[in-house]
Amino acid sequence: MICFLFPGQGSQKPQMGQPWTEHPSWELVAEASNASGRDIEHLLLNASAEDLSVTRNTQLATYVMSMIALDAVERLGIVPQLVAGHSLGEYSALVAAGALAFDSGAKLVAERSEAMAIAAEESPGAMAALLGIEDEVAERACDMVEGVWVANYNSGGQVVIAGTKEGVARACEVAKEMGAKRAMVIPVGGGFHTPLMDTAKARLKKALISTRFYDAEVPVVANVDATEHNLASDWPGLLLEQLTSPVKWSQTLRLIHGYHPHLLIEMGPGAVLAGLVRRAMPEAKVLSVSNPDNLDDLVGAISEAGPLHEFAKAHHGEHLFMQERIVVSPIAGIFVPTAETVSGEPLKEGAAITVGEILGRVSDTEIRSPFEGTLMGLIALDGERVTPSQPLAWLKTEGASR
Repeated sequence: MICFLFPGQGSQKPQMGQPWTEHPSWELVAEASNASGRDIEHLLLNASAEDLSVTRNTQLATYVMSMIALDAVERLGIVPQLVAGHSLGEYSALVAAGALAFDSGAKLVAERSEAMAIAAEESPGAMAALLGIEDEVAERACDMVEGVWVANYNSGGQVVIAGTKEGVARACEVAKEMGAKRAMVIPVGGGFHTPLMDTAKARLKKALISTRFYDAEVPVVANVDATEHNLASDWPGLLLEQLTSPVKWSQTLRLIHGYHPHLLIEMGPGAVLAGLVRRAMPEAKVLSVSNPDNLDDLVGAISEAGPLHEFAKAHHGEHLFMQERIVVSPIAGIFVPTAETVSGEPLKEGAAITVGEILGRVSDTEIRSPFEGTLMGLIALDGERVTPSQPLAWLKTEGASR
């Protein structure tokens, strides 16, 4: 099983889009700008750390960065069997699962961030991370202070609390008295995922009602209940409730752990979620895709893990989500196919292809298949000059009909 994870606020950094500007997936920036009415290219290339910390900017910038990474990975033919996102990342996860259109996601994120920013101005708040504390102890510390709640159950020993500024400061002191090793205030503009966000609900609800959701192609684990959801009808209510409910991320990781995933991939800026996964599942293979250089690492990790068709076993049966896939060129150059497969048979229609197998080269770059299947044919000719993302070969994966 492959699981895609999507980060929320806090992973952004100045010029985080720069490594992607020459990649074909960068075209999503213009599409997101048109959908949201914002200059997202400026946010990704020129905005300062201070500007990016503003909720109205942070959420859109992070969402689009995650979508760029997702698009780049999908161009390699790699798809998940389970997805989840942390807070804002849940919107990215819905797009990855086919439950929400990309442009609709950009519009929703713009409305959500605006609604939350206004709510934070009306009811100022703060957030703090408690380290070295159990969930139940953090809950008791919050119960002892008025106006403070648990906002994120991030991983064993790490809980984020939120509420009024005075309340959070006092709750940090109480938590340390109860055994927390550290308490660190998080530089955000509000008490997110608490009742302080109640006034944001009306605006987000209006946006959700006007948005079309679809039944998900793969399960999405929701923040509110750490449960898998597939139905389109579930999401307006879940996303609305998420505004004022804690993010159950540690519970989400426990659910994912039960599937014994072969690979977890964090899509977007930073590697916060990858770090939480390593704490919760030290034996799991986890990678972050935050720039194009990570794509080669991803293909290599999949090659080591084994055939992708073995990963496509969903919780409810043996549904295979990968069927017919295209191998594309990562760069421009001259395509030269390999003469034969690793098994010694000619590279032609009907040849069995394994994950990581070299199909040829474009200039000096090896073209490896990121999935296993039967070669239906080469799309590019021997000696043809190809462009980035141009199809090179067509494969049928196991379980597909021709």
